[in-house]
Amino acid sequence: MPLNDQQQQRLAKLQALRQQGVDPYPPRATRTHTTQAAIARFLEREPALQGAPDPEGISVVGRLTAIRDMGKLVFCHIRDGYGALQLYLRQDVLGSEQFAWFKRYLDLNDFVEAHGHLFRTRTGEITLQVTSIRLLSKALQPPPDKWHGLSDVETRYRQRYVDLLANEETRQLFVTRTRIISAIRRFLDERGFLEVETPTLQPLYGGAAARPFTTHYHALDQTFYLRISDELYLKRLLVGGYERVYEICKDFRNEGIDSRHSPEFTMLEFYMAYADYQEVMNLCEELILAAADAALGQRQIQWGETTIDLSPPWRRMTLREALREATGIDFLEVTEQETLYERARALGADVTPTTVWPRIIDELLKTFVRPRLIAPTFLYDYPVALSPLAKRKPEDPRLVERFQLFIGGMELANAYSELNDPLDQLARFLEQARDRARGDEEAMPIDEDYVNALMYGMPPTGGFGLGIDRLVMLFTNQQAIREVILFPQLRVKPTPLGLTEALTPYIAEETSINTG
Repeated sequence: MPLNDQQQQRLAKLQALRQQGVDPYPPRATRTHTTQAAIARFLEREPALQGAPDPEGISVVGRLTAIRDMGKLVFCHIRDGYGALQLYLRQDVLGSEQFAWFKRYLDLNDFVEAHGHLFRTRTGEITLQVTSIRLLSKALQPPPDKWHGLSDVETRYRQRYVDLLANEETRQLFVTRTRIISAIRRFLDERGFLEVETPTLQPLYGGAAARPFTTHYHALDQTFYLRISDELYLKRLLVGGYERVYEICKDFRNEGIDSRHSPEFTMLEFYMAYADYQEVMNLCEELILAAADAALGQRQIQWGETTIDLSPPWRRMTLREALREATGIDFLEVTEQETLYERARALGADVTPTTVWPRIIDELLKTFVRPRLIAPTFLYDYPVALSPLAKRKPEDPRLVERFQLFIGGMELANAYSELNDPLDQLARFLEQARDRARGDEEAMPIDEDYVNALMYGMPPTGGFGLGIDRLVMLFTNQQAIREVILFPQLRVKPTPLGLTEALTPYIAEETSINTG
């Protein structure tokens, strides 16, 4: 990885600055105003200035994003985290020595601190006439081509810092993500929920059907797991006396990567005592609408070529109705695994002769029902075998009180009336163990401590999980989950250690300069 011409030139400038006694990376900066605040201040004071520059000086900081050299004049732009501002450098104002120094040693991407006076140019742009300028951080890499930006998808994911630097849309996407999460927190806090933290490393995983990541805890000499869900720990807190809790956290599932799945993802889970899945369904609708209002300011969203209206009320139908409509299969009648397998294979479902009955139902849902659910739709009342942590329906014990929310053909949320009968829970765990023995690697292990917790008593509870990444995808019209994760997981690519080898001589030379 040899250095290119621009990198070599910038390194040469770096060395020259150090030899002049200039620190290219000083520890402190002085800023009196952000670029946004500077412009707002000038607009407020402009009527009294009557076309003259503001006599009161200010200091701004930012990255150089454009430089136009006009001989004895230089126009440039800086950008900070709040906006951009034009700088105006004149040789007779700045002084010939500092003016020449700026032109010789500063480049695009460098961070600078500029002091001066605001005025409006003849073209109408609010500008800072610079009286002094200082380097804050020397960039050794040039910015991406401003006309083409950074479009290579893999590079954008692997070097997200360059993507953020080059693409304003990417920066705004992650601002929207933060606003969504803030709105969710605010919504739950206002309703008396307590935000808590539960373990990421767990001695026993549970709360979802997934294969975990496994690690060894050397101090305890035990196998531990990265959590696949925080569900069972949050419900332990309801046993302990809290009534409303939530957590926004990272979960980890050792599964495939595609446009909807990432092995590391962000989930919201909340649990509400004395509520059932119908109450949670209503709260789910309110929460997502509140997030849309706060982050987008509207309830019409674009998803691919389709406009989706989030206005309530949302459609509600049972899973049995949805599957029967899409496949002709009634899962309350087709209860034998072999028969269900044959019916599913005839439809083209991706199942094998050893796929257990609940996984076949799940595959039918994913393949034939989910793609149809573009407008917000709640599917509810699932078979017991597919939902080992949910409470049975009193009217039909073959079903459980569970719902999933689908928008844009994606599953966004999953919720239950939580199972709080310790004996029924143990029986479900044992059935999961039998499924595991029959080849279901995602079946849950038996968590005896959780059963023990339920034996102390857990109130009737409604629980809820929401995929934050997918909600951000939906709200920002992104078809790939990696687009909404700042640093997505990618296969490690073997690369030669060329950068280290290329830069090491400069490190040695600078060390001799610094130490004399």
